[in-house]
Amino acid sequence: MEVYKDISSSQNQEFKKLLLDNFSKTKIEEGKLLTGKITKVSEKHIYLLIDGMKSEALIDITEAKNIYGNREIKENDKLEVYLEKIEDKNGEVIVSASKAQKIRGWYMLEKAYENNENVKGRIVSKCKGGVIVEHADTKSLMFCPGSQIDSKPLKSFDHLFGVEQDFKIIKLDKFRGNACVSRREVISSFKKEDKAKILEKYNVGDIIKDAVVKGYSSFGCFFEVNNEIDVLVHLQEISYSRINHPDEVFTIGEKHDLKVISIDNDKMQISCSIKALTPDPFENISNYEIGKTYKAKVIKVVDYGAFCELQSGLTCLLHSSEISWSKKNATPSKFFKINDEIECVITEIDKEKKRIAISHKLAKQNPFESFEKKYPVNSKLKAKISNIKDFSVYINVEEFDLDGFLHANDLSYTDKPEDEIKKYSKGDEIEVKVLEIKPKEQKIKFGVKQLQEDPFNQFKDKKVNDVITVKVKSTSSKGITVLPEGTNFEILIKKNQIAINVEDARTNRFIPGDRIDAAIAEINFEKRKLNLSIKLLEEMQNKEAVSKFSSPLSGKNLPFSSLSEKLDKTKKDDK
Repeated sequence: MEVYKDISSSQNQEFKKLLLDNFSKTKIEEGKLLTGKITKVSEKHIYLLIDGMKSEALIDITEAKNIYGNREIKENDKLEVYLEKIEDKNGEVIVSASKAQKIRGWYMLEKAYENNENVKGRIVSKCKGGVIVEHADTKSLMFCPGSQIDSKPLKSFDHLFGVEQDFKIIKLDKFRGNACVSRREVISSFKKEDKAKILEKYNVGDIIKDAVVKGYSSFGCFFEVNNEIDVLVHLQEISYSRINHPDEVFTIGEKHDLKVISIDNDKMQISCSIKALTPDPFENISNYEIGKTYKAKVIKVVDYGAFCELQSGLTCLLHSSEISWSKKNATPSKFFKINDEIECVITEIDKEKKRIAISHKLAKQNPFESFEKKYPVNSKLKAKISNIKDFSVYINVEEFDLDGFLHANDLSYTDKPEDEIKKYSKGDEIEVKVLEIKPKEQKIKFGVKQLQEDPFNQFKDKKVNDVITVKVKSTSSKGITVLPEGTNFEILIKKNQIAINVEDARTNRFIPGDRIDAAIAEINFEKRKLNLSIKLLEEMQNKEAVSKFSSPLSGKNLPFSSLSEKLDKTKKDDK
């Protein structure tokens, strides 16, 4: 192979220059935008020649058509692409025309945002909170909030879909690549000068005649004034009465007189009021007194109560807790319907907040007071069970439409509460005794066991250390359960109270049915508590025997194995 060492010739110098120029123009890097020339167009692909690449790049024909739109794709056309890989594992060049378009579009949006210029776009779809706008030049997608679509509320904006129009970029997030645009800003910019002149015509306090209802939302109603400007009447400015939504009062196209209450020159907005045209009914509040009864009309029923209107037009709240004496959590819809006329007592007047609270139940006789008059404490009556819970029974007195409370502990003196309550069912009629009445607190307490004599009363003459005879009912590892003779009052004699000596403290010494004596170790009449002890009885008998006899006694006379030892010890102490 021949090597040329002489490069000083003019031909070689020219070749060197051309070679260096070519390398400097075709610096290739991944992640850059490059421009190539279309060399061939097939049914599935277009072939793109990029200077500096060793092979042609392939682009899907569908992707290319999305870029070209309705224009024809021809050979020798220039196309900008994004270089993803110079060479993949198969040795092919990987490029993307759509990514290049998005990047170029983002550059255009950035430039328009910096220069405060409008961009062309088309609304292509709806989304949560607004619409998606497609950039006309680069197909980039932008978000337009619903509040920025028009300068006034629109029932429908379907007529704006697909129409190329101007949008103003109001926010650009370079990090996330999100653009937020506004059509309202473009429309408003054309109207500002004209709108400023219109605002000069109005002053606070002016009365506007025959304003036309144009639309409404949850916060108020929009009126068109003299075919030149739209004004807002806030929900609270529609009426002194409570209104949930403007459509309860207005119909599109209606005419109403308005009063101007504020003008915002910065926002170029006029706020008006309808209720300001009529006297405030709260000015007549002096005609009403707390504690007196008045008639009111139900105008709205809600979950937590009802809104009522007094005859003078004043709106007041009837809370659910003030509906019924007997139903603490009353459901308003079960008691009232719209336009019902009811009697109520005013319970509160707040002049600063212009609020009035009323009570329906106070307008009626307190059934708990009526009940107390007819059934004072210790009275007996029959009533039905209205409800049963874990440890409580609710008794309904139908005559007064109220419920009383019966605790499971007041069902029986002897049986366990959890077992006793299972004997009753909802709807059962039972006889009860009135134990307690609190009319102001709306409480009545009943009892069943109080209808019978308390078996504990048979011990009223007893005291500690007295001996009683009991019958063994059952035995367990804890001790023996006994019944005092003539009662069903169960008492547990604990294992450590069976005998003095540990070896004698055995429950198997006893069988059900045995009659034995035991001493009272503790008695409490308030708590109905009685503790028995056989051990205490032994100790009392031992002490008595030692005091009477100076010599040991045989075990046959006293069945206690420790008695002889105690007698011997006492004899020695005497000497």
